[in-house]
Parts: sequence; C-alpha cells; structure tokens
Amino acid sequence: MSGASSEGGGRRRGPSVAELVERARAGEARAVARLISLVEDASPKLREVMAGLAPHSGNAQIVGITGAPGVGKSTSTSALVKALRATGKRVGVLAVDPSSPFSGGALLGDRVRMQDHALDAQVYIRSMASRGHLGGLSWATPQALRVLDAAGCDVVLIETVGVGQSEVEVARLADTTVVLLAPGMGDAIQAAKAGILEIGDVYVVNKADRDGADGVRRDLRNMLALADRADGSWQPPIVQTVAQTGQGVDEVVAKIEAHRTWMESSGELDRRRARRARDEIEAIAVTALRERWGDVHARTELDDLAAQVVEGSSDPYHAADQLLEAFTE
Repeated sequence: MSGASSEGGGRRRGPSVAELVERARAGEARAVARLISLVEDASPKLREVMAGLAPHSGNAQIVGITGAPGVGKSTSTSALVKALRATGKRVGVLAVDPSSPFSGGALLGDRVRMQDHALDAQVYIRSMASRGHLGGLSWATPQALRVLDAAGCDVVLIETVGVGQSEVEVARLADTTVVLLAPGMGDAIQAAKAGILEIGDVYVVNKADRDGADGVRRDLRNMLALADRADGSWQPPIVQTVAQTGQGVDEVVAKIEAHRTWMESSGELDRRRARRARDEIEAIAVTALRERWGDVHARTELDDLAAQVVEGSSDPYHAADQLLEAFTE
C-alpha cells in the first residue's frame, strides 16, 4: 500500500495505525508484522495501536504450550497447527525464544522449524525474544496476542521458552494451558516440583512410542487424583502423542475444544480473561511507576530514604510510604 507524500517534501510516510489495523484485520501478514514490531519496540504509537485493536479483540482462543526443554514443544506446536488448519481454523503462533545476547532478537528461529506452514496464508508465525523476562514470556506477549486476535485468528498458540519451574506464567495468559511431558526425563517429579500440576488444563505425554511413556501417564494420573477439585470442575485429561508422526494430535485438539466448551458454560472463560486484563493493566501501571521512579531516583529521594533505613531513623515501610507520596507530588 503506497503512502502519501508529507507536506513540503517528497518523503513518503508509512501507513497510519488505523490503516495498519484495517489491513491486519483483512489478513495482510505485513500489517500484522508491523503492528507486532510496534508492540515489541514499545513505540510511541503503542497506545494508539491498542485503542485501535480493542474493539476487534476477544474472539481468539489462546492456547499456551509449555513444558521442560526437550519434550518436543516446537514439533507439537507444528503438529497442532496442521490439525487446527484441517478443521478450517485460522491460526497464529507466538514462539517465545531466548534472547540473543548480541542483538536481543529471537535466537532459535521457530519459523525455520515450522516451514511446512510457511506458504499457508491462514497461518501467522512470529518468533519473539523473551529478552531475559522471567517466566519464559516476553513482556510484549499480551499485546502481541491482541494483534493476532484482532487480525482474525481463531486460535493463537503460545509456545514458551521452556525454562522449567518459572514457566507457569503462561497459564495467566492462556485460556487453555497444554503441558507437555516426555518419558526418560524425570518429568513427573519435575512437574510436581514446578507446580505444573496446578496450571495444566490438558496434559500431553509426547514421544509416546518410547519406553516409559505409560509410566509417565500413570504417575500423572496418580498426582492429578491427589488434587483437591470442586464438584463440576474441569478434570484435566492426559493424552499420549507422537508429534513427529501426528499420532494423537487430533485428540489433543478435541480436548482443547472440550475445555473451551466447559469454560464457556461454567463462566471460567470470562473469569480468566478478566484476570488477564487485570494483570495487563497492572503491568502497564507498574511500568509507568518505574519510569517515574527513575525521576525520583534522579532527585536522590530514594538514596536519602535508604540511608535513613540503614541508620535506623526510619523503617522500610515508612520509607516506602514516603516514596509513594513523592509520586503524587
């Protein structure tokens, strides 16, 4: 789409945010990419982007895919994309990679691993750098999800870094969380330690053609049986798959859909999305406070308060109250 010339000069301007939103809604991949780049770069246009997307979001099912490194998350994600496309759904994928220490960009290149979908106009795959963010997700992930949602994706898959016990953050972003495990990796014990049994909606034992897969499923079943679940609550299923061949993947898709149906009928979907919105609002507010904090720090109030705590003339709570008062001046 060509841009108009700016006044007084021959320079061509890029498309406006409103134009990008309309083009993204029409399915134009370049517009989607541009909007996500504005999100990742914390562009001054970010507020305008979010305002433009808000009326068009809230339709996609957000599915988080998590698990320890080596369980086959990328292969499983690719297999799920294929199965979802077979049902006619438009699919978005956010693959959150560890950051490159040099460029800050996505290091692993998930689009290379999902080449089978590269020519499918109904699949959008984006690698995002975690940029050191704890929990395995980029800080920009919630806004990027909104872009894909507003762009007409029926399902958005979030594939996380795979950093082990801190990866439970994905559950706070997803409508449905799929936890992957595999035999021979001590996953059942690791899952219990990580609290993964508290976040999973669907459990997948991948590489089920290997020795020990039945044991992992048995251990998971026994652990889930110990969970204190209210009557009528969702009972997480356990599915065995071989993602490399596609075995069992259709059943995973069916369980994800069943979970969506249960959430809609029970009101859980609205509760989860409200919680996600609260978390996002809080994150934006905290970021704004931190920016103001920098101003306070530059005025040495924080150093003065710290010195008072060290010498015993004040305590941390009183000092924190004084610091908060400085924000409202």
